[in-house]
Amino acid sequence: MEVGDRLKFQFGGKEKEGVVIKVFPKKVYLKVDFPRHPGKVVIRSLTALEGKSLAGQKKKKKAKIERIKKGKLLRPEGKKVAEEKE
Repeated sequence: MEVGDRLKFQFGGKEKEGVVIKVFPKKVYLKVDFPRHPGKVVIRSLTALEGKSLAGQKKKKKAKIERIKKGKLLRPEGKKVAEEKE
């Protein structure tokens, strides 16, 4: 993805087309022509534009939940899950 590329992205449940004006490691700035706002700048994350899922983050969250269930990780209150079940 480079400056000047045309991209289609989701905006308000519809698909819009914009031109890339800036690219950063995690964000992309797009210039979009709306009916009442020509040249509006919209910011989107790279993961949202490239269609990458958050599968890695979901796996980490699931592993954390499993550790909580096994009693190896403390809850914010300081009690273990195993103690609460008894």
